Amino acid sequence: MAAVVAAAVRDADRYRPPTLTGLVDLLDRQARERPYARALVVGGERVHLSYRALAALADDVAARLGGAGLRRGDAVGVLSANTAEFVVALFGAARAGLVVAPLDPALPMAQLSARVSALGARGVLVGPPVADTRLPVQAWPLRVGVSRAGTASVTLDVGPAAHLPRAAAELSGDDALVMFTAGTSARAKMVPLTHTNVTASVRNICATYELGPRDATVAVMPFFHGHGLFAALLASLASGGCVLLPERGRFSATTFWDDMRAVAATWFTAVPALHEILLDRSEQEYPGPQAPPLKFVRSCSAPLNTATQRALERTFGAPLLSAYGMTESSHQATSEPLPGRGELKQGSVGRPTGVEVRVVGPGGIPCPVGVEGEVWVQGPTVARGYLGDADETSYTFVDGWLRTGDLGLLDADGYLSLTGRITNLINRGGEKIAPEHVEDILAGCPGVAEAAVFAVPDATYGQRVGAAVVVRDGEGVDAAEILRYCRDRLAAFEVPDRLEVVDALPYTAKGGLDRKAVQARYAP
Repeated sequence: MAAVVAAAVRDADRYRPPTLTGLVDLLDRQARERPYARALVVGGERVHLSYRALAALADDVAARLGGAGLRRGDAVGVLSANTAEFVVALFGAARAGLVVAPLDPALPMAQLSARVSALGARGVLVGPPVADTRLPVQAWPLRVGVSRAGTASVTLDVGPAAHLPRAAAELSGDDALVMFTAGTSARAKMVPLTHTNVTASVRNICATYELGPRDATVAVMPFFHGHGLFAALLASLASGGCVLLPERGRFSATTFWDDMRAVAATWFTAVPALHEILLDRSEQEYPGPQAPPLKFVRSCSAPLNTATQRALERTFGAPLLSAYGMTESSHQATSEPLPGRGELKQGSVGRPTGVEVRVVGPGGIPCPVGVEGEVWVQGPTVARGYLGDADETSYTFVDGWLRTGDLGLLDADGYLSLTGRITNLINRGGEKIAPEHVEDILAGCPGVAEAAVFAVPDATYGQRVGAAVVVRDGEGVDAAEILRYCRDRLAAFEVPDRLEVVDALPYTAKGGLDRKAVQARYAP
């Protein structure tokens, strides 16, 4: 029987997700009904910005952008760390009817310029810490001042807007965001998301975790990525919660628990690499009974091994919920449910949340329960395609379904387990090996903190299995012990032929393992 799973319908009497139509009115209900409630806690001084003040700043920015001749459906970039400037720019541009493209401030200027040009942005709103603004369009510096009394002001000088046709010609007033997928400037794809996509995603996230005005979080993940933007920022503000923006707009393990206590956080979301950092430092830094009581901890954007999940739950005293999503699905597609709302199945990424999930084999034929195939997603959060890339659009988006490129299987209860990524598979003499599976085993070895598995070219087998592992400080485990551990738990052809203990692994700006860098560094 085909395994087609629809999202469960939440008991409407228990929780109602927020009402909104997109980015334009996301703040409106809170600004109207709870104007003086905290929306943001900002920077090292941790000054509070209310919903009323945030909405007023956004309206100010919208008026200035509109006065500069920008029209509904025009694209603008936002280039900033996780600061008040990013949030005000985002909502200000949205209220002006513009389409916002969040940009990674850590990218080299050449890559930033390539993305701005490919999109055809009419200008870029720039916040701290960006200093170099040699972009192909006007950079419009934006600064937000917030006093301890809660008063706020914005400084923005909107100069002449550029006229670059490019991909922006495909946008309309129905669009809210353009998100860039991971990749180099030449390969990063542009994903247009409508206000309908945004609304569905935010409501699904709020409903999954039953977020409300009593909830608060710390912005760990960057807002230029869907993980930080949708899950931490938009879902929190739409549901009336509060978001702390760390000093300099960046995650810091050193100040993280102080930030959590300062905002009385009830949850946070991060990639596994950051969870590992917090876990490794917990003996010295986790405040124990002084930590705010957490409803849950969320993990997304990369596989989380079950050993780490169990250790995090024991240390932080809260359930760790794994979720799965991608840029093309407006972030979240599946998640483990809250305790009491469904079974928690470690090793899975939960059930669909407001979308349908299908696992298919060759020819797009749905696989039976428990059989591995490619994960496809369909629903109101799925984008219509890529800007300026008809070939990739026709390949990835098929009859309303998004081909994710991820491998997985569904169980009888509709829970999805991911087993790897099609493009990452290692072909060792015809045996297909998922690096993610081998990494999960390696990470379970006592003393191993992180692991990366990659293909090593081989004249006989085509490819062999290579691995680079990071050992926790003070642990005496060596390569021979790690390989013995693997031989007891992996098929013979899956055991790494080459294993190297290294000091650190490369990660992308979004917090995922940088597999290209791993391959270049360790495979030759």
